[in-house]
Amino acid sequence: MKRHYDVAQEELSFYGNEGTSLQNILAVLIGPKANASITGQLASLGINSLADLSVEELKKYQGIGEVPAKRIVSAFGLANQIRKFKKDEEYIVRSPEDAAKYFNDLEGLQQEHFEAIFLNTKNVVIGRKNVFKGSLNASIVHPRETFKEAIRLSAASIIVAHNHPSGNATPSREDIEVTKRLKEVGQVTGIELLDHVIIGTSGKFISLKEKGYV
Repeated sequence: MKRHYDVAQEELSFYGNEGTSLQNILAVLIGPKANASITGQLASLGINSLADLSVEELKKYQGIGEVPAKRIVSAFGLANQIRKFKKDEEYIVRSPEDAAKYFNDLEGLQQEHFEAIFLNTKNVVIGRKNVFKGSLNASIVHPRETFKEAIRLSAASIIVAHNHPSGNATPSREDIEVTKRLKEVGQVTGIELLDHVIIGTSGKFISLKEKGYV
């Protein structure tokens, strides 16, 4: 009987990435010791939940050691970077809706991700940075980390965004405090904070600019 890994490799070779199941892609990443029961459990989590797992969380699954766990995390990291790079190709932000659409990959993540995009004088996206991952806290999301990249890129303005894993995009007190701090720093540096967008679920979002906080 063929190993799960061998079957997965054959499927990948024959059908390519798009035609290979998530379970079998995981088997290829894990290697010869891949267990069909474990890859099935992981695949059943869905892409968003699986992409959010850390190396330590993956190692809790039987048969997944340090190296396979890092391969999986790296694969999702690479896919995310490619997706962001494609978005950056002459993407112009003209409205909160445009900003929310740009950050739609944050929807459904199990942890909060606080990110920033940097724009030129024509509002074209020239870069993106993950500033923080975890529960949003005004003392943790330091403006220095956000504006350092903006200065390096000679950005004219920035837009920040983060997701609410609960799906409810209503801004919290911390969200408002972070926004005010970033706005103040933007005024000092001359790099304007255009908006802070909170991503919920089902395409729902809230613009703190529209709420009068920016």
